Amino acid sequence: MREGQAKVLTESEFRRVVNAAKKEAHAKRNIALLYCSFGLGLRAKEMAALRIRHVLNTDGELLDEINLDGSMTKGRKQRHAYLTNPKVADAIRDYLDERRNADGVTFNYDAPLFRSQKGGTFTPNTLQQLFHRMYSKARMQGASSHSGRRTFATTLIEKGVDIKAVSTLMGHASIAMTARYVEDNPVRLRQISADAL
Repeated sequence: MREGQAKVLTESEFRRVVNAAKKEAHAKRNIALLYCSFGLGLRAKEMAALRIRHVLNTDGELLDEINLDGSMTKGRKQRHAYLTNPKVADAIRDYLDERRNADGVTFNYDAPLFRSQKGGTFTPNTLQQLFHRMYSKARMQGASSHSGRRTFATTLIEKGVDIKAVSTLMGHASIAMTARYVEDNPVRLRQISADAL
């Protein structure tokens, strides 16, 4: 890991953070946030900007994709996040079911998807602080709100997804930017070397 870069989590470290979040207040919201970070590669700014209408259709069903318009993204570049991973979809659905029950008739499609403890909108900064607290509770050193994005990119590359596709999913202007996100895994590098000839 380069100096100043957020930690890339292993699968077991991610499970540890999720399990720690399950024991805290706002568990379903926080688990949905973790899945949006690790399963969609969303930035804190993007998660803070999401409204319920970005993930639910008018029938109350989860959409297949989230349209992140330029006002929500870094660099003001529109991109899509796909709600096709069942674990991500289930985490969002569980959280929204809880919200629907709590809000009752006041459930509003224009309301923030992720509400702060006081019921308002998260700022990117307050969301970064929440991620920091979740990692601290799980005793995870070096992790930040950007760990999900870095883990998302690294995992996809390690699974053999081409860097151009990963770059598009990340919303990066260049493949070079995506390459900086990916952490070299010594085990993977040894395997690549073993398979060279």
